[in-house]
Amino acid sequence: MRLLVLGGTAWLGSTIAARAVELGHTVTCLARGTAARPPEGTEFVRADRDAPDAYAGVAGRDWDAVVDVSRQPGQVRTAAAALAARARHFTFVSSASVYADHGTAGAAEDAGLLPPLDGDVMDSMAVYGEAKVSCEQRVLEHFGPDRSLIVRSGLIAGPGDETGRTGHWPLRFSRPAAQDGSVLVPDSPGLQTQVIDVRDLAAWIVDATAGGLAGTFNATGDALPLDEHLAAAREVARHIGPLVRADQDWLAAHGVEPWMGAKSLPLWLPLPEYAGFSARDTSAAKANGLSLRPLRQTLADTLAWELASGANRPRRAGLTPEEERDLLLARSADAG
Repeated sequence: MRLLVLGGTAWLGSTIAARAVELGHTVTCLARGTAARPPEGTEFVRADRDAPDAYAGVAGRDWDAVVDVSRQPGQVRTAAAALAARARHFTFVSSASVYADHGTAGAAEDAGLLPPLDGDVMDSMAVYGEAKVSCEQRVLEHFGPDRSLIVRSGLIAGPGDETGRTGHWPLRFSRPAAQDGSVLVPDSPGLQTQVIDVRDLAAWIVDATAGGLAGTFNATGDALPLDEHLAAAREVARHIGPLVRADQDWLAAHGVEPWMGAKSLPLWLPLPEYAGFSARDTSAAKANGLSLRPLRQTLADTLAWELASGANRPRRAGLTPEEERDLLLARSADAG
């Protein structure tokens, strides 16, 4: 197919473009190209998607499909409008963050959504879900349901995860902050995790797009209890030190943030309000070809990438070694 990837330089977009080239598709990437260049084997069209003439270099050509990963409604709106008459199919990578309720495990694609963002620009991650809802609507408005594939991705994992969310645990188990090898972990029975390897997500997006699949799909990994996810991370890191457990009230009282950001424990989310955030129904995507590699393989490859990239570099998620040592001391004092 003749595939236009809007982006193609960042993590998921680049993986999609590379996979499509690997399969023999003709791939053009439209991007600013300020952070990186698209993968080898692609055509690169330099453009600023916020500029009035952003699609001038590609709008006069015919495409079998377009893939877009943007979070900005204005960018998606102008792309869909510019390409609707020249592309047969539009795949938009959305997010499970579009759902209004995160407390119900097993919810499918028909669950209620957040209200769409009012405006073209998402200027804060606090309205990320609303922005993605607006993006979905813009795609459907211009391409219609029969020519649109909406991919509601869960947490993306694997080599290249600069957010630090999926690399934190294997890396910390590989290099504990405490001398005795102790690692602080959330004590959260009932909390699920649900991650998808970036390579599996990209492969499915390319195959589904090439096949003209239409509809809306939750695309993420199998739901797995947090303890099982941590056990897999320990296994790949060969960690044998103690686990020091702390419940969500203790963590919150000591200033530990959930999910990501400074002084956080990645993958941990408060219950019951987030009981379904990482436990969504993915049966529709699986019935349409989504295939997942074992979690241990993803975590092992992520750990190798983390170590090669510099284990001590500044991180966007997790506790620093100093923060964890202080918390371990506090936990020991409480227990003693």
